[in-house]
Amino acid sequence: MSETSDADLLAEPRLITEPGLAARVSAVVEPVLTGMGYRLVRIKITAQSGCTVQVMAERPDGSMGIEDCEAVSRAISPVLDVADPIDRAYQLEISSPGLDRPLVRKSDFDRYAGWTARIELAVPLNGRKRFKGELLGTEGENARLRRDDAAESEDAEALLPIADMADARLVVTEDMLVASLRRGKHGDDAVPAKPKAARPKAAKLKTAKPKTSRAGAKAARTAISPRQEGRKGRGASQEGD
Repeated sequence: MSETSDADLLAEPRLITEPGLAARVSAVVEPVLTGMGYRLVRIKITAQSGCTVQVMAERPDGSMGIEDCEAVSRAISPVLDVADPIDRAYQLEISSPGLDRPLVRKSDFDRYAGWTARIELAVPLNGRKRFKGELLGTEGENARLRRDDAAESEDAEALLPIADMADARLVVTEDMLVASLRRGKHGDDAVPAKPKAARPKAAKLKTAKPKTSRAGAKAARTAISPRQEGRKGRGASQEGD
């Protein structure tokens, strides 16, 4: 991938986005993240703990520590309180992408070339939607992937339109885990640009806070007990999904 400035990376749009309620949350938090120098990776809303809103973010270089999670939580929590896109109680969770990170921008497919990825298309290509194999970068608006299940008579390389992808993410491999441990020992939280340069495990911050409270977030490995009143909650933990 050619040299790209942080400003260019911050301005780069996501090509794989979430629908429905998650899209409404994204519209609220993404401008705040961009203004702070972070990139939104994904919004995910689950039924965990009643309702959990996960905001997955990263710096332009792909790093995201617990201090970053705290800063993001403090910034977007009051904005969500005002915009109120969710009409029920929820826990707000700030997370780094993790090793099995989603790939949502064109630059992601170039940055992680050499790693194994799993891709699902929204519309079939040559009769199939699911692909798994080694990322080979991009060509135009497509990602090139070398399939690991191709028969000898087939062309192993596939050109997949990024705009037609429903989901794309890295697959955790033994080489990735070894590289992650090696980098973690040196305190390096940078995103891997190629195999044998993996990053350590993800940071995650859950913050438990009622809507009427203005209590600050606290980084910890265990959950912070929510206050007794209010509709919305925040809590804190470490380790990405």
